[in-house]
Amino acid sequence: MKAIKKVIVWAMLACMPLLANASGGDLHLDKAPLNLQDQASLQRGAKLFTSRCLACHSASVMRYNRLNDIGMSDEHIRTELELPEDVKVGSTMQAAMDANSAKMAYGVAPPDLSVIARSRSADWLYTYMRSFYADESRPSGWNNKVFPNVGMPFVLADLQGTQEAEKHEGHVGNLMLKDAGSMSAVEYDHTIADLTNYLVFMSEPAILIRHQIGWIVLGFLSVLLALMYALKKEIWKDIH
Repeated sequence: MKAIKKVIVWAMLACMPLLANASGGDLHLDKAPLNLQDQASLQRGAKLFTSRCLACHSASVMRYNRLNDIGMSDEHIRTELELPEDVKVGSTMQAAMDANSAKMAYGVAPPDLSVIARSRSADWLYTYMRSFYADESRPSGWNNKVFPNVGMPFVLADLQGTQEAEKHEGHVGNLMLKDAGSMSAVEYDHTIADLTNYLVFMSEPAILIRHQIGWIVLGFLSVLLALMYALKKEIWKDIH
């Protein structure tokens, strides 16, 4: 009985951080419109990731040729992502800026994004990339409603535009678009959905193959179940 109580206590302690994170105070996370079967979306997300995010962030456990899984040939990868001549398709995704230079520029080394979707969640990423607002008090000139006082500058400002935050007694309220970017609000949301889609894929590149194998296994087990049931009826028909 004591052993069971200990297991229950340890389970509750293990769940407390998850419950605290899920509650998130007053923070509302928008639902990310994920679709890992949409290869066009994943390819657009990969292109945005390599053109904007890899300037400072790395994805050290992700190789370019894993993009074969989302319908990109090696030649497509090299041309569409504009890989430098010295970068091989089988190379891992390394940041253009080294960690020390990035730390001097932003005060902190940008984190590796290989498994960011698993550590933060797709909804968090989707909301975060749409929650930057202008803040002159910050060194970069930007702040974020989801991640207050973030060191990262808003690298997609030219696409979304500039948002301003309503502040009530020191609390950040609604975000309002002050200056429009090159995309409409709907277009920008779709773009961030593509990026989030890709980050989820990158966090577990085998997920698409695993899902395919899962359906094959379920189909095989269903056929096996039908055959075993027919065999059982054949064996027992003379007994009854």
